[in-house]
Amino acid sequence: MDRLIIPRHIFDGMVAHCRAGLPDEACGILAGTGSEVAVLYTMTNADPSPVSYLMEPGEQLTAFRDMREKGMQMLAVFHSHPQSPAYPSAKDQSLAFYEDSLYVIVGLAEGEPVVKAFSLRGGEVAETPLVVR
Repeated sequence: MDRLIIPRHIFDGMVAHCRAGLPDEACGILAGTGSEVAVLYTMTNADPSPVSYLMEPGEQLTAFRDMREKGMQMLAVFHSHPQSPAYPSAKDQSLAFYEDSLYVIVGLAEGEPVVKAFSLRGGEVAETPLVVR
């Protein structure tokens, strides 16, 4: 995917979910078709921590079923970094199991959110343009 397009209302909902999770990381899924996000799935962090997240398995399964029924795919996994920049940590990279999806990080350490998307494949980190419409 050469870019990720997120409608403004979904982008704002994602950032709000991440802020609501403070001081811990928050997480979820962005789904759609092609490179355009159509649905935001907010997830419970089953491992509440300011440096770690784990999507609640039942919620994740429900989201996957809903995506399949709607003919969509997971475009990105998102999570927040409450205390660090919007860049994948070593742990983020080691747990990047969905190579066909992007990873969006919402950095909250600097006051205003910094949101970036990344491709994490084979140990390589590459920033992907993120467009908010």
